[in-house]
Amino acid sequence: MAKCVIMDHPLIQHKIGYIRRKETGTKDFRDTISEIAMLICYEATRDLPLSEVEIETPICKTKAKELHGKKMAIVPILRAGLGMVDGVLDLIPAAKIGHIGLYRDPDTHEPVEYYCKLPADCAEREVFVVDPMLATGGSSSAAIRMLKDKGCKKIHFMCIIAAPEGVERMKKDHPDVDMYIGALDEKLNEHAYIVPGLGDAGDRIFGTK
Repeated sequence: MAKCVIMDHPLIQHKIGYIRRKETGTKDFRDTISEIAMLICYEATRDLPLSEVEIETPICKTKAKELHGKKMAIVPILRAGLGMVDGVLDLIPAAKIGHIGLYRDPDTHEPVEYYCKLPADCAEREVFVVDPMLATGGSSSAAIRMLKDKGCKKIHFMCIIAAPEGVERMKKDHPDVDMYIGALDEKLNEHAYIVPGLGDAGDRIFGTK
């Protein structure tokens, strides 16, 4: 059974409180999103497999641990997911990056695909899908379905704020995918926005309306 981890680290909670504030400006919002992504990634990579190797320190030979295979990929869901990439790369600088473009139909609230570009060997990698908001779960579920259709088997999902409806959708559609969530909010409103949420993450990251 996949894990669903709601973060309780004080630093994550403090930073989420900061980005929720409507007066937080674009630069501070963007920087803090990246910092939160790095902190969540720290938890999301806790169970990565390790191998034992022999190394030589300045003193002597010894055994050390290193990531087994070292093959990872970060796949942001465009466009807001881009705001989380740098923070994850700070921890996993050798990861390859794919992109999945989806937008939510304003009437049906269902995802519509417009772009997908993944590393050629994505199916062999540990894939971390990132998107700041998990609202209805439609876009995230569709993105993960696209990855599975291309042969990806080791998939993890990271978001900063989630609604219960989105979490349930993901558990139903992808019970094999671990989820790492910064904060679980109250509900979705009639426009499928997360309450209390933080507004439109993409607009706040990129300074658009």
